[in-house]
Amino acid sequence: MSATAPARVPRRPVHGVLLLDKPLALSAQAAVARVKALLGADKAGHTGTLDPLASGLLPVCLGAATKFAQAQLEADKAYEATLRLGVRTSTGDAEGEVLATAAVDAALLSPSHLEALAQRFTGTLEQLPPMYSALKKDGKPLYEYARAGVEVPRTPRRVTIHELRLQPVPGDPTALQLQVRCSKGTYVRTLAEDLGAALGCGAHLTALRRTASGPFELAQAVTLSQLEQTDPAQRLRLLRPPEALLQGWPQVTLPPPQAARFLTGLRRRGPWADAEAVAVFGSRPRALLGSARIVGGELIPVRLLSTAEIAQWLTQTSS
Repeated sequence: MSATAPARVPRRPVHGVLLLDKPLALSAQAAVARVKALLGADKAGHTGTLDPLASGLLPVCLGAATKFAQAQLEADKAYEATLRLGVRTSTGDAEGEVLATAAVDAALLSPSHLEALAQRFTGTLEQLPPMYSALKKDGKPLYEYARAGVEVPRTPRRVTIHELRLQPVPGDPTALQLQVRCSKGTYVRTLAEDLGAALGCGAHLTALRRTASGPFELAQAVTLSQLEQTDPAQRLRLLRPPEALLQGWPQVTLPPPQAARFLTGLRRRGPWADAEAVAVFGSRPRALLGSARIVGGELIPVRLLSTAEIAQWLTQTSS
């Protein structure tokens, strides 16, 4: 963090996606607020929360990009984590109270055992959401019940572990490093506890860093310090276009008359194959219009940008 607070930028319409390397000890919402202030944006949100004890990639959506944040909420994620073996805590991480301790069998940390364990936890799993989570029951987050000492029934959720790697931490016989690529809704804290249970000693999470979200990689991200140190006039150049959230989607391009009608919410008909989700662009000028689905050759609007947002984005990219 910088020694002095950067000058505030006047609020204005700002559109795009900033890939932020969120620091420790800052909530995702607080990080979004910092980005919003530094860019002077009038609207911002994130695409999947990170706890204060977690760091790493946090895509921040600004302006029109917030309309497509759901695409990233649904995307696979990747993490690096460190587990403390032999200690179970009330929260599954280092913030909780110690519930139990147990000896760690070093023989179970051999490469062959860890590879077998990783294979056991790869694929589709049933995972019980932790009490210390933001999931809600009767409109209240589970962590509020947990802090009050109340445990409520939870339904296991199906998640997918696409790839899992485990290896000991050199010089520390009670620590384990984890690399995982997983589906949305996966709790790495719960995965750590389940791995500890499988090893017979228990475990909790001591460090967590998100390294990827959908098509985005941590190496592409900037820190808050870097953003603060960038000249305010140059900060907009760090933004990716709203359509970056729709990478990999089929695309439909409409000529001006069709584009104008599509933006009013009218369905269009054309020689298009059925698709659950497509990104729709106008041809002159080339600009994202919104998202749609195609059924029986009919292009059905789902989320639309306004003509003002499109004009603002074109002005933003030309300045």
